[in-house]
Amino acid sequence: MRQRIILYGILLGLMASGIGLNAKEAVDFDLEVRPILADACFRCHGPDENTREADLRLDMESELLSDRGGYRIVEPGDPAESHLLQRIRGEGEERMPPSDAQRQLTEDEISTLTRWVEEGADWKQHWAFEKPVASLPPIDPSGKWDRNPIDSFVRHRRAEAWSPTVAASPEVILRRVWFDLVGIPPSPEDVLRFLDDPSPDRLERQLDRLFASPHYGEKMARGWLDSSRYADTNGYQYDTERTQWPWRDWVIEAFNRHLPYDQFVVEQIAGDLLPDASPEQVLATGFNRNHGITIEGGVIDEEYRTEYVVDRVVTTSTVFLGMTALCARCHDHKYDPLSQKEFYQLFDFFNQVPERGHNGFAPQMAVVPSELEDDRQRLERLRERQAASEPEWTQRQTSWEADLLRRKVSPPVVWRPIVLEGVEASSGAKLVPQEDGSWLATGGSNGHDKYELVWSLPVSRTLNWLRIQALTHPDLPHNGPGRAFNSNFVLNEIKLFQQVGNKWVPVPLAEVVADYSQRGFEIEKAIDGNPSTGWAVDGPTRKENRVAGVRLKQPLTVETANALKLELHFNYGTSHSIGRVKLSMSEADRPQLSDDPWQALEIAETDRTAKQKEDLRRLFIESGSAPEDLVQSVAEARSLENRIRGLASRQVNVMVMREMPNRRTTHVLDRGSYDQPGEVVEAGVPAILGGWSEAFPSNRLGFARWLVAEEHPLTSRVAVNRWWQACFGVGLVKSSEDFGTQGERPSHPQLLDWLAVNFQERQWELTWLQRKMLTSSTYGQSSRCSPSKQAEDPENRWLQRGPSRRLHAEEVRDAVLVASGQLISKIGGPSVYPYHPEGLWLEINNRPNYSKAYPHQKGEGLYRRSLYTFWKRTVPPPTLQTFDAPEREFCVVRRSATNTPLQAFVLLHDPQFVESARQLAIRVLRRPDLKNDRERLTFACLATIGRRPEPEETRILLELLEKRRVEYQLDPEEVAGLLSVGASATPEELGDAEVASWMIISRLLMNLSETITRG
Repeated sequence: MRQRIILYGILLGLMASGIGLNAKEAVDFDLEVRPILADACFRCHGPDENTREADLRLDMESELLSDRGGYRIVEPGDPAESHLLQRIRGEGEERMPPSDAQRQLTEDEISTLTRWVEEGADWKQHWAFEKPVASLPPIDPSGKWDRNPIDSFVRHRRAEAWSPTVAASPEVILRRVWFDLVGIPPSPEDVLRFLDDPSPDRLERQLDRLFASPHYGEKMARGWLDSSRYADTNGYQYDTERTQWPWRDWVIEAFNRHLPYDQFVVEQIAGDLLPDASPEQVLATGFNRNHGITIEGGVIDEEYRTEYVVDRVVTTSTVFLGMTALCARCHDHKYDPLSQKEFYQLFDFFNQVPERGHNGFAPQMAVVPSELEDDRQRLERLRERQAASEPEWTQRQTSWEADLLRRKVSPPVVWRPIVLEGVEASSGAKLVPQEDGSWLATGGSNGHDKYELVWSLPVSRTLNWLRIQALTHPDLPHNGPGRAFNSNFVLNEIKLFQQVGNKWVPVPLAEVVADYSQRGFEIEKAIDGNPSTGWAVDGPTRKENRVAGVRLKQPLTVETANALKLELHFNYGTSHSIGRVKLSMSEADRPQLSDDPWQALEIAETDRTAKQKEDLRRLFIESGSAPEDLVQSVAEARSLENRIRGLASRQVNVMVMREMPNRRTTHVLDRGSYDQPGEVVEAGVPAILGGWSEAFPSNRLGFARWLVAEEHPLTSRVAVNRWWQACFGVGLVKSSEDFGTQGERPSHPQLLDWLAVNFQERQWELTWLQRKMLTSSTYGQSSRCSPSKQAEDPENRWLQRGPSRRLHAEEVRDAVLVASGQLISKIGGPSVYPYHPEGLWLEINNRPNYSKAYPHQKGEGLYRRSLYTFWKRTVPPPTLQTFDAPEREFCVVRRSATNTPLQAFVLLHDPQFVESARQLAIRVLRRPDLKNDRERLTFACLATIGRRPEPEETRILLELLEKRRVEYQLDPEEVAGLLSVGASATPEELGDAEVASWMIISRLLMNLSETITRG
């Protein structure tokens, strides 16, 4: 037993250093010698000239072998004459490293260096800086296990010492590929269909289906958002909102259309510089504008602008090069051949953006929905047809007007004043009635406000439209319509309620229109359910009366509604409420907002204003006397205009990259300080990586072309390793963020290079790469193994078992939404606000006049994929952060994975998970094809853990179910508490106790390790 333990110890030691089992093999410089020198010697004798001692570099072959006045640092084949070994074994001041150095060499390390010199001191460049070369895959002598070259390289790496586990079950394989390609679990129907498929190519066909799924892009984008430090806010103290989500949607769409990876890289680095760049290619450059931006007063503009450029260099080098470039900001890199000058040559590529440090949101581009241009063209064609028919229509309208004047027809009453019975402002402001029926706001606090206006619906009247007038008044700031210092107001939400018993019940609203809207604050935003958007009217420049009309989804009568309450919410800034408000109502289908368009009948047609002509044309149509083609044409035009207005209101500004017309001069910054410029440098790439072509322009586009050039040693390796990490949990290079001398050496270097070369030769096709990985025998192994094999290789670096990992934070939440049937499959769009601890935003990040409470959404926003959850940098989504999601302050290419009691607490008590458990219970109870408890339980297990339950599991769960049924029949209060969590409803016909009993089974299943593990 003791001998076995010693043998295991030796084996683990060999594995830790990456050494094969053959102890007689020659010392590998890159594998064994360089790591010793880098760790113990480079700090004083490495690339950084500022800390270099004795003018000696041990990271360069020429320095080791050159004559230094009668001696050499290394004398190949002669350890006794090698100055390096003399100093290592020296005494007193001659000893290196010095006796007071924290890092000392071990005897084993000294022995390795001695053997290396004895064997001739062969020197190799660090593996990552050499162009990858694809070796021929080793042949499997048995011909039984290898499905593709991945298996050949994995098996050959350890030869006789390597033994795989058995193949994983089909259910496990299916669950793996679903999470690895689309980030959600397969449905019970998907599992059963896969198990019943006898064809040998069923996995290949499953991959085809998943590659074609729109959810593929969502899954691939999730990791990219980490690496690009994407968030929905700007960071720093004030952490205000930004609208970068169209860039996020570009990433999803790029993966879904399988954009080749080299093009994916080029467009994000320099899409704006491509010839005839499309709007989508410009949008792609938002990748390098995802950094934080400060709006704090008192900051030094150039200091923060410099930080933004540094961030781009660091992010780009980490994501595409796997290099720790930040180390060279203040001095030459201490371990890798990257000088401070080369850092600022890279800096120069990204230093040409016309931006500021303070409020540095420019340059931006406007992004509108793709349907907008189509609708504009349709409207233009309609206008052409209308112009052709206009003479006939005008003649008919002129006859109608003359007939009205001849008969002296009295105009109908369109708007009837509303007599308010209750008026209240939450701010403490007093609303004072005026002679014209309006109400003037005075006094109150300087914060947010909510007006509550109550009245009774008159007998025999129908309420179809409400009109809200915001009127000017001399007592208001600058005689404008709003109470803000600049005369403006922002009406964030309009809500109407009818009284039913003792409750106020919401009245659905269909649409809202206005006579004028400020850009970015369109009237439609007053009923969009988002308390942070709203209607404004350019108060600083337009001191004018304004009017809005609100149409109800269904008209109200006194039989259906007596008391009514209108809430006007003002959540923006300080005192941005309407100063003088007046309400009226209409029974008409689509009344004019203005009071008396009939007066225009008395005015000669040539003297009428455009507004008067428009109003009379509308009255002509509503009179029933207009020709049918005019009615239909105007209705179609109105519909298109509304759509265009709605689409245009969704226009958002996205930060992108642009080049300055005149290049900014770049300096090496002494100690990295913005105010210490030194030597002037021009754009360039690190000499160690080479490959720069004179054909490349000296800008970001040239840099992007260089990144994906065939000769580049890093880009394809880093990309392949990142996707391997996504599928296997750990990269072939574990330190996926650092391929330098301080990073880990690849566990399977030949496999890494074979994949990297073939990835390029296959035109950077990501699906080819993933297909190779997911169809390999290596991937298809069971993750279960013996305790001895687990102890021998705890991280599975030798790949002797299948990849198992805890689901990423977003996958944990999305998995239960899928199981419960609640997941909304909508792709893209603005970020959403699902369940969130009350008050957390204001507790952690509360800046007066800038911060706001978390705007909880209702409806589908609660059930969108976690990818779309609003990401506030200073307060990341707490549920996701509990499961190790990053803050997105900086680039992250490798998430940590922890196992904490708080995670179990969240799974049991977070409203999202509790509600999902209830909805899964409802789902199994409502399915007509599930005839009994055993079938329902099988379905619930397939939905959560992706397999049928074992007989003993079935027995335990059914016993628990029956026990809960008995308990809950006797405890309706506890049942009511369980069923009250979450926004969704519980059908009464299923029985509360029955739903609660199945809810307990669902909660148990959703909290199993197997449910939150991809295995």
